Amino acid sequence: MNNKLKYISIAGVFALLAFFVSCDSELDVDPQSNISEEDLLQNPENAVQLVNGVYSKMLSYNMYSFPWIGVTSITSDDADKGSTSSDTGSDKHKMDNLTFEASDISFNEIWKGRYDGIYRANNALYYLEQFEVDEGLKTRLIGEVKFLRAFWYFDLVRCFGGVPLVVGNVDLNDNESINNLVLTRATKEEVYAQIEADLEDAIASLPTKAEYAPRDLGRATRGAAQALKAKVHLYQQEWDQAYSLAGDVITSGQYGLMPNYEDVWREVGENQEESVFEVQATLTKGLIQYTDVQGPRGTPDLGWGFNTPSLNLVNSYEEGDLRKDATVLFVPSTLWDGFEAPTTWNNPRYNYKAYQSSIAEPWNGNKGETAKNLRLLKFSDVMLIRAEAGFQLGMTDEVESMINQIRLRAGLGELSGITLQQIYNERRWEMAMEHERWFDLVRTGQAQSAMAADGKTFIPGVHELFPIPEPQIAASGGRLIQNNGY
Repeated sequence: MNNKLKYISIAGVFALLAFFVSCDSELDVDPQSNISEEDLLQNPENAVQLVNGVYSKMLSYNMYSFPWIGVTSITSDDADKGSTSSDTGSDKHKMDNLTFEASDISFNEIWKGRYDGIYRANNALYYLEQFEVDEGLKTRLIGEVKFLRAFWYFDLVRCFGGVPLVVGNVDLNDNESINNLVLTRATKEEVYAQIEADLEDAIASLPTKAEYAPRDLGRATRGAAQALKAKVHLYQQEWDQAYSLAGDVITSGQYGLMPNYEDVWREVGENQEESVFEVQATLTKGLIQYTDVQGPRGTPDLGWGFNTPSLNLVNSYEEGDLRKDATVLFVPSTLWDGFEAPTTWNNPRYNYKAYQSSIAEPWNGNKGETAKNLRLLKFSDVMLIRAEAGFQLGMTDEVESMINQIRLRAGLGELSGITLQQIYNERRWEMAMEHERWFDLVRTGQAQSAMAADGKTFIPGVHELFPIPEPQIAASGGRLIQNNGY
């Protein structure tokens, strides 16, 4: 098994300063008693533990589990709700039908999860400046935290547009600051500017993947910050910056395509050459219900059965594309680990990338908290960013080279005279069921036509953004203004 970074949480005084109307009162930390703030700050090891506590938020249910799966995947033409007709998953039937509302719980969970993480990050940054620790280590830790904060604000701005922008500790007695920062939406442009600033600092502060010690495998790297910033620029159609930053990652020599596409999402692919950044999970501190939510439902019972690949996705692949059988778990079939997928399962298809083998991978019988890592940034994603931005800039030869490398691994022939739609198609097949499709459809202007082809009604001027969660508007006293159409 790979030596994966273990997230260690630190509690006490740090958790006390985490406050936001959307935050949970506790931060899923391991409590430590009878220790003062002064004692904590005098121990340099606590600086690392403090940052690990920021990372550990990524394992939480309200980060990348059921709410995120529903909002980013079930909404799209890549996936259906799945499970059973009577099990709605609270609001996942609404996600599937694009009839979601501001009162739906998934949006509030996504909001809460990201702001929980952002407040951990803000608190960590505040205290890191006070630690008596090696300046090189301190600089690196600050870069790691800013990378994480940028990632979570990127999730928020993609989902909701402009959101409250808080990048420091807020005095709980300062009503003016709370009203102006915590309870008021910044513009989309202001949020993107902050994301870019955080990532610029991270790029300048972080080591490359190879420069980390083995015990630090999985931490944010310079390449991860460059890759995320490239994607941020892609979303804003800033082609020059997206092209350049993606190129920095590609030419760094730190990453590459794995020979077999099917291995990327299995344990054998964790933290390997195709991994740019992923959530680190272990048997003792696992990823909460990501696998369980999407596991096959029926007899034998491996999960809840939600987020099943759609026929639309299955039928979209070219003949011979190896990515189809690596992405879609077909029923019946013999799985990669030898397990027989029986007809007693409820659905004909499941998300193969979310499958956790109890035979050939680390397993302790706990379906709700698995050691399966979650890929958030992949090298092939960076190549596709470079190709799309390069197409917009007229870099025809390089675009064909990028796309054909990806196609050859997928068992397909090379293309010439590549069109923008062909790049979009490759992105769909390469990133299928990885929570990118909905955002890609929206940002490229394809959402209305793609949803219509999938029997769904996308309302222009409304569905480009999800609704601001109703509980957050209520808690703000109406200061948070709802998105159009909700």
